[in-house]
Amino acid sequence: MKKRLNILIASVWFINGFICKVLNGVPRHQEIVAAITGSDHARFLTIWIGLSEIAMSVWIVSGVYLKYNAVIQIVLIAAMNALEFMLVPELLLWGKFNAFFALLFILLIFFNEFSANNLKLVLKR
Repeated sequence: MKKRLNILIASVWFINGFICKVLNGVPRHQEIVAAITGSDHARFLTIWIGLSEIAMSVWIVSGVYLKYNAVIQIVLIAAMNALEFMLVPELLLWGKFNAFFALLFILLIFFNEFSANNLKLVLKR
């Protein structure tokens, strides 16, 4: 189960990084970056963010230091969504309701890395 969830979580990072940002499949992502940074370099920053998300997906699949990885994912998702919630909710797919989906993703990551292992230990007894 944990391996499947890792693949699912890595897929979310990869799709958001590669398709949505690097390939600009969802131009709204670049609009969000431009609105937050006020930068003329929004495309460059969006690609950089996308490449970072791809790197996160590779890290997840690698299986190395997954507890640290989970904490970093949770912090990044919470920070990114808090910024977007406060600064550009009008550019989000579901507006301020995006925070709910971010919370669900955070809970999935937390459960997968911290709770799923403990549940297995309890069930084995």
